[in-house]
Amino acid sequence: MAPTPTGTREQRSGEDILVLTRRIRASVAEVWATITESDRSALWIGTWTGEPASGTVQFTMGFEGDAAEPEVFTIDSCRTPVHLAVTSAMPYDAEADEENPTVWHVAFDLSDATDGGDVDETIMRFSQTVPDPSWAENIGPGWEYYMDRLAAAAVGADALAIDFDDYYPAQSVFYQELFAADR
Repeated sequence: MAPTPTGTREQRSGEDILVLTRRIRASVAEVWATITESDRSALWIGTWTGEPASGTVQFTMGFEGDAAEPEVFTIDSCRTPVHLAVTSAMPYDAEADEENPTVWHVAFDLSDATDGGDVDETIMRFSQTVPDPSWAENIGPGWEYYMDRLAAAAVGADALAIDFDDYYPAQSVFYQELFAADR
């Protein structure tokens, strides 16, 4: 059964932004490590190499098939352990090319939601630009899938048990309508 889509659409500086929020039963430090440590990000999305202090890393998706190419991610801002914003410039569709890549802005914002209880909880807010509204039908379900995998990995659950086929195409219409031009 398909999970209920949770994404929202925001406008920032004239750009459409997909926003997904997860409440994760883990500390901010655990969620941060799941996002930023290559061996832990490998559990839910992919790996990176390089020296983050240089301002860029090479990132390779781990669950997009064998043909996934490394991408350069520029680290735009980082406030350990609560904020990471990166940019990638890669062609997304047949019309794009190396000279006119699609620019993706991605951010993770974390806050402590423990509220004095015995169980650590984190609110994770993920956002990504959606350069073309027609792409939302693919981008939305994809990021729902990856955010659920991240949440699972952060608490030590089996992220591999989460099946992309439960998200796509089942959530596509929701995201088509959410990013429709007349909204």
